[in-house]
Amino acid sequence: MNILKQNFYQRTILSMLVLMVALVVPLGTALAGQAFPTIIPLPNGFSPEGIAIGKGHTFYAGSLANGAIYQGDLRTGNGSILVEGQDGRLAVGLKYDQRSQYLFVSGGPTGYAYVYDTRNGAEVGAYQLSVSGSFINDVIITRQAAYFTDSFQAVLYRLPLGPGGSLPDPSDIQTIPLSGDWQQVQGFNANGIEATPNGSTLIVVNSTLGALYRVAPATGVATEISLVGGDVGFGDGLLLRGKTLFVVQNQLNQVAAVELSKDLASGEITQVITDPNFDFPTTVASFGNALYVVNARFNVPPTPDTEYNIVRVSMK
Repeated sequence: MNILKQNFYQRTILSMLVLMVALVVPLGTALAGQAFPTIIPLPNGFSPEGIAIGKGHTFYAGSLANGAIYQGDLRTGNGSILVEGQDGRLAVGLKYDQRSQYLFVSGGPTGYAYVYDTRNGAEVGAYQLSVSGSFINDVIITRQAAYFTDSFQAVLYRLPLGPGGSLPDPSDIQTIPLSGDWQQVQGFNANGIEATPNGSTLIVVNSTLGALYRVAPATGVATEISLVGGDVGFGDGLLLRGKTLFVVQNQLNQVAAVELSKDLASGEITQVITDPNFDFPTTVASFGNALYVVNARFNVPPTPDTEYNIVRVSMK
């Protein structure tokens, strides 16, 4: 009798396990298929350029067409307009400050930098960095300041930040000339910008020369980073993760992975990331072990019906 009971219990438990597997496995597979899509669509006609990661798996993309800001979810691929566009505005490079939950936006040929509160989309700052002849391209945030590149002028712009990332008075804007090894040539010069975790060193790419520079944030003195394995021509957005610098090379439809030396004096291109879904990519952000690359599609006419998206690729 005890043996019969034992066999009955064993058969019952086994049947329950089989049923649980039958129920759970398809559900888990379906959820995995839905989460973190490879292609995240943006609104038609949006003309994106920059991307920034906010709280959790929230991302932001900016529009070259009218300066609108799109807020989306990397996990679901869904999103909506956070900041409505305005005539005469552009949104190029973006950066999110975790402390204040502010989004810093480069204004391109407007000469402005804009700051929005991501909690409600309200504009909390508009800073005129340059009067004319400039293209405010990208931005990086350290604990001390926000730094903006200018593709047409050999300068960086510095917005000092207070406790908790509080914003400065417009009179506190600093213009820092680039010097040292920096070369200013015809075309787009300073483009993407990054910073070491402690903010002691900035890294800037010159798109036309395909060169990387480490820059002293206080003085603007630039020292060229010696590259092995080629150059980073058409370099656009930068992303620093550990000692690996990811450089988007827009017209080449690729992202170069540069392994930097500890002192940032040199670097080696150890990998070139390509993807059939790349379509004139400009900027890159990361979440987990994935890169998120914006397709600006500068190679097609921008119309209200032009489709745009963000592509998710593995870092390795």
